[in-house]
Amino acid sequence: MNQLYPLLFQPNLHPVVWGGRRLCTYKQLEACDSPIGESWEVSAVPSSTSIVSNGVWSGKPLTEVIVTNPQAWLGKKVAEKYNNQLPLLVKFIDAEKDLSIQVHPNDEMAMRCHGKMGKTEMWYVIDALPGSYLYAGFSKQITPEEYRQRVEEGTIMEVLAKHSVRPGDVFFLPAGRVHAICGGIMLAEVQQSSDVTYRIYDYNRPGMDGKPRELHTALAAEALDYEVQSEYRTVYRSKENHANHMIDSPYFSVRVTDISRPFHRALTKYDSFIISMCIAGDCHIHMRSTGQDILLRQGHSCLIPAAIADYDVVPTGQHSLILDAYLDNMDRSITGMVNRLLHITEK
Repeated sequence: MNQLYPLLFQPNLHPVVWGGRRLCTYKQLEACDSPIGESWEVSAVPSSTSIVSNGVWSGKPLTEVIVTNPQAWLGKKVAEKYNNQLPLLVKFIDAEKDLSIQVHPNDEMAMRCHGKMGKTEMWYVIDALPGSYLYAGFSKQITPEEYRQRVEEGTIMEVLAKHSVRPGDVFFLPAGRVHAICGGIMLAEVQQSSDVTYRIYDYNRPGMDGKPRELHTALAAEALDYEVQSEYRTVYRSKENHANHMIDSPYFSVRVTDISRPFHRALTKYDSFIISMCIAGDCHIHMRSTGQDILLRQGHSCLIPAAIADYDVVPTGQHSLILDAYLDNMDRSITGMVNRLLHITEK
């Protein structure tokens, strides 16, 4: 058990053409020379795997740690379903400029075309400059033919749903939904563990290397869901010292908690790892079964093993804002409920 504990990670920053300067300050790191668009907080993607920064696993890639005991780290059902691989990737994103208009494929298309997972994701807005907005979904019904014509003409934004945003706003983006984060927004992103993105339109700008960035018009046309929704923003209740439900999907569940006092998280019932992102206010995470304690700083994230996901979150100041992501594998049968009651009684 001394090798199971909440993992912290070394900075994993990604410079991009649309990136800004806020992430290094937010994460309390030295100033960055390049525009940083993404901080990959907890990643098992081969191209950019997280490196552990604390405890006996310090210096090891996350993927190497997980394979030592997949069921304890990930949860039994997660390990079985995802072949002992972490199925989520979480990021902090700072958009100083507009991101490309883009879409992600579903699992079937991503596996068929790339041998990878699809990419369903969600956004939690941390900060937004006055007048900031993003795109999510279509505002009117269009055909694949109109889509291609608008991409060629550079008018695709005219048929996208445009949303003004403020801190605390949430958007769920199933694979197939067209979207773009626009300038002035910093957010937390939870997504399937995939790096497959199809760019539809990118304002004819060059990338970091000075060359035009590749577009994927044909693939995007196949991936797109053209259905128009009445509401794209996720509405949720926000109550202090309560794990507020935001997203429940087949790919991940997400809760946000504004904590002003010690808060108990008994999450072993989900048979899943927990990724905690500290949105605001440093806190301690104290494990009940092992007595281990870590300091989770604002702008940083940790991975809590499924086997010991029973812990207290304790703010170091007046409050901490924590976003938790996991897979809900809770056994809701009568037998499962009885077993949980017996477990609580024994404790």
